[in-house]
Amino acid sequence: MAILLALVAAAAYGFSDFVGGVFSQRVSPWAIALMAQLGGAVVVFAVAVFVDGSPTRTDLLWSLVAGLGNGFGTAFLYRGLSSGRMGVVAPVSGVGAALVPVAVGVGTGERPALLVWVGILVALPAIWLVAREPQASAHGRRRGAGLGDGVLAGLGFGTLFAALAQIPEEAGLLPLALNQVVAAVAIVLVARALRAPWVPREPLALVGMVSGCLGALAAGAFLVATHGGYLTVTAILTSLYPAFTVVLAATLLREHVHRAQALGLGLCAVAVVLVAAG
Repeated sequence: MAILLALVAAAAYGFSDFVGGVFSQRVSPWAIALMAQLGGAVVVFAVAVFVDGSPTRTDLLWSLVAGLGNGFGTAFLYRGLSSGRMGVVAPVSGVGAALVPVAVGVGTGERPALLVWVGILVALPAIWLVAREPQASAHGRRRGAGLGDGVLAGLGFGTLFAALAQIPEEAGLLPLALNQVVAAVAIVLVARALRAPWVPREPLALVGMVSGCLGALAAGAFLVATHGGYLTVTAILTSLYPAFTVVLAATLLREHVHRAQALGLGLCAVAVVLVAAG
């Protein structure tokens, strides 16, 4: 069940990024990111009312850490998107988002089976190949310029995964909703510091709420998955979300899947099989 929920989280994150990416080309990506977090917060708060839970102060502190990671990860990812460095930021952030919780899981005593470790080692290049754009390799200066954004985004998303995993089932969904609110505040602060337009002035920015609902679903599925499985396993499977984004773009937008991405998709499938078998 943990593996299935982690894959649901990956699919929801992939769909969320697809929606956000499409509409970020038409309105401010910062406005889309902000509306996504606020939309997700509203949905989770509404559901949390009907879900039993008694979060402790520690649980709320972990949700605060998760929200900061979520917000800063999203902010630097969107900075890469808005500056045309997505081909570098996406793969670096994807690998970082996987490595941070794996390191935390191992550090807290998790010891997955050998096949799972092989699956994790296969998943890392798979994430890189799927998320990477071929034209990024032709611009060395652009690749170097985007590296910092990718590392910061990866640390942010990795912190999100690692912190959410510390919240027990008894806490309910309120910490998840708080994570979304804190992320929205973090996005505004970073956007203001960078003097980027973040106020959702265009009506089309409201579509970001769709992306936010999908992101909230993904975070919820990941949170529940961590209650029944290793963080190392759930995090690495959830981090395969770029594969779903690529498949959606190829299916719905008829975008070309280049050779490296196709190889990455194949490696994603192999990684899932190995992790499930282990």
